[in-house]
Amino acid sequence: MNALASVYLRPNESQEQLLKRFRKQVAKSGILSTVRRKRWHVSKSELRRIQKKKAIRRARRKQQRQYG
Repeated sequence: MNALASVYLRPNESQEQLLKRFRKQVAKSGILSTVRRKRWHVSKSELRRIQKKKAIRRARRKQQRQYG
């Protein structure tokens, strides 16, 4: 994982396209999710509780897709 996301302006590329590529690279590298996760301290027990809650939600969604 790169610590910094960097993009360079390609020939005949607009600023909007450059920004879009940069945002995509930041999302792909996981920099933003890491920053959000480390913004506040979360205890290990709290983290496990959150992960369990997310797993249950994913399982319910998967089940709804199969039968709905």
